[in-house]
Amino acid sequence: MRPIAFLVSTCLLLAGCSRDQPKAPERDPAPERESAPPAAQKPDPRPAVVAFGDSLSAGFGADPGKSYPDFLQKEIDRRGYRYHVVNAGISGDTTTDGLERVGTVTALKPSIVIVEFGGNDGLRGLPVGTTKANMEQMIIALQKAGAKVVLAGMTLPPNYGPDYIRSFEAVYRDLARKYRLPLIPFLLRGVGGHVDLMQRDGIHPTGEGNRIVAQNVMQTLEPLLRK
Repeated sequence: MRPIAFLVSTCLLLAGCSRDQPKAPERDPAPERESAPPAAQKPDPRPAVVAFGDSLSAGFGADPGKSYPDFLQKEIDRRGYRYHVVNAGISGDTTTDGLERVGTVTALKPSIVIVEFGGNDGLRGLPVGTTKANMEQMIIALQKAGAKVVLAGMTLPPNYGPDYIRSFEAVYRDLARKYRLPLIPFLLRGVGGHVDLMQRDGIHPTGEGNRIVAQNVMQTLEPLLRK
C-alpha cells in the first residue's frame, strides 16, 4: 500500500492591482430598497453525527458533495437511520488545533463524534506524547458533553522509522482501550496507495475514494445508531 505522503500547506498571498479610473459623475443616491429579512433556517431535529478532523474529514480536493461525511450521510439515509452528519473537518489541523475548537463541536450537542486527528502531527514528526495528550483531552471533553466517540486510526510512511510508527499507531489503540471507544483501525483502508482512488498528491482520496472511506466508517459506526 502506498503510504500517505507528507502534507504540504501552501499559502498564496493574492495582491490585487488597482488602476486609476476616471471619476464617475455624481448622482443622486438611489432610494434604498426594503428587503425582507432572510427566512430563518429550521434546525435539523435529527441527532447529529459530527465528523471532527482535518482535511480527510473536510474532503480537501474532492468535488463538492463528495467528502466522506457527504457519502456517510447518504449511507445512513439509505439504511433507514434518522441522523444528520455535520462536517467539522478543517484542512491542516493538528491535534492541538482540534483541541482548541472542541468546544464548537460540543456546542452542537452531538450524539456521536468521529474523531479523526493525528495525521498532521505524525507527518510533522511531532512528539507522540503531545498527540496522545491532545486527543485524550478531546475525548474527555466530548464524553463529558454526552457524545459517543468513534476513533479513526492512522499510520505513517515507512521512512518515519519503525519505532516512531509503532508508538504513533499505539496512540489510537491505547486510547480506544482506555476509554472503551469503537476504533476504525485505519481510516483509509482499501483507499490509501490506490492511484485510482487517491488524488495526485497521494494524500487525499478522490470522490470515489471518499465513498469507500465512508463505508469503512459505517462499519464501525452502525452499531451505535438507532432506528
